[in-house]
Amino acid sequence: DSARSGFSFKGIKDYLECYRSGKLTPSQVAKNIIAMLEDCNKSTPPLRAIVQWDQEQIMLMAEASTTRYRNKCTLSCLDGIPVCLKEEFKVVPYHHRVGTVYLGTQPETEDSTVAKKLREAGAVIIGVSNMHELGIGTTGCNPNRYHKIPRNPYNPNHFPGGSSSGSAAAVAAGLCPVAIGTDGGGSVRIPASFCGVVGLKGTFGRISCHGCLPLSYSTVSVGPICTSVADAAIVYSILAEPDLLYPYGLKQPKATLSDMCAPDLKGLKLGVDWTFFKACDAEVLSACEKAVKHLQSLGASVVEVSLPEMEEARVGHVICILSEMRDFLQPDFNKHFHEMNLETRANLALASQFTALDYIKANRQRTRNMRFLQEIFSTVNCILTPAIPCTAPRIHESDLLTGSSNMSFTVRSMRFMQLGNFTGIPGIVVPIGYSTAGLPVSLQVMAKWWDEAVLLRIGLKLEQFREQTRKPSIYYDILA
Repeated sequence: DSARSGFSFKGIKDYLECYRSGKLTPSQVAKNIIAMLEDCNKSTPPLRAIVQWDQEQIMLMAEASTTRYRNKCTLSCLDGIPVCLKEEFKVVPYHHRVGTVYLGTQPETEDSTVAKKLREAGAVIIGVSNMHELGIGTTGCNPNRYHKIPRNPYNPNHFPGGSSSGSAAAVAAGLCPVAIGTDGGGSVRIPASFCGVVGLKGTFGRISCHGCLPLSYSTVSVGPICTSVADAAIVYSILAEPDLLYPYGLKQPKATLSDMCAPDLKGLKLGVDWTFFKACDAEVLSACEKAVKHLQSLGASVVEVSLPEMEEARVGHVICILSEMRDFLQPDFNKHFHEMNLETRANLALASQFTALDYIKANRQRTRNMRFLQEIFSTVNCILTPAIPCTAPRIHESDLLTGSSNMSFTVRSMRFMQLGNFTGIPGIVVPIGYSTAGLPVSLQVMAKWWDEAVLLRIGLKLEQFREQTRKPSIYYDILA
């Protein structure tokens, strides 16, 4: 609990205090959200964070939660908490469009595992959120008729980042304190960073992907986007466990939050490869270096490490994710080519140039990078990097009509993200400040496989570094 003056996002704790004190009921909150959802899509420009929602569904869940609070038999600390899920997840009764115009022609009749778990915890699902078409992009730019361009709540003339663009925008705009995304090349961490909120990518297999479109089976992890590290820990603790329908996570050790609330960081070794760390904009670097010093002041020691073969890892990750997407989307590419955004067509056409030999070599490289990390994590508890080398990019008029394709930006935005996806290690991004233009800047912490607890422990302390939280220019106070 960090008591601060000035603006602060409303988190799970604020909702629970309202519900437990009787100040507001989940039903009253749901009515507020419905009014805001109507408002934010009428605004100029429209926020386009939530792309499908149903008033009746929202009220049914909220009324059930209100009854549980009245009878003092709540299901979990997510009971009555508004959440949204990226359109990549199956959520009854919405269309599973995955950012396209051609998928999900019928409403879903079965929930993904994550949607099911959230319902069982009593959460109020307010709808499904916008995303980059088929998850192939890091801006969130999706000009098709169902989605349109989601906006960055800190500056609506800038992108929110992708591919879990709507999830991050919804949280930063106050529509819900919790959203769920998927991350195959930074797709949770990039939008969370650009929108100034917390994004956690779990270890590969930690949270079930069952009921997601299996775009890239070896790189994608699921994770929460929240207004605080504490909220990310709550959601993580509810979602992280084996799922018989998702074989990749069956052998995982039990998820814990051990030492998360330790008073300091004494005894922790933070690994930094300074050459790698410094390849970012001057403003980003300055804020990130100060944040590292802050962690040191809390008793952690900074250890210089060398991350070998990062260029090979970058290329290997691109080959793996694009080859797997291209393989899975082969029928779509042949049948629905003309219904896809231009950028998606270009990326899938590029993907078709990789050979089986490229894919095999990329996976050999993956094994090498995992070995290097095993050695590094025998000497340090985590690796620190900036989250993204730059702040959120500007939206141009032409992007609204034809979309945007900027390969050099895509490559750059994924620079610090790809290692986590390629090797499966977990990572968290925490906002640490703002650029002179007022756009958020974040630091990333990565840890060894299954050690999300240390990320959350360091993340909590990192949050204290930011002197103040600036209010986004698009913000809805649901509890007001």
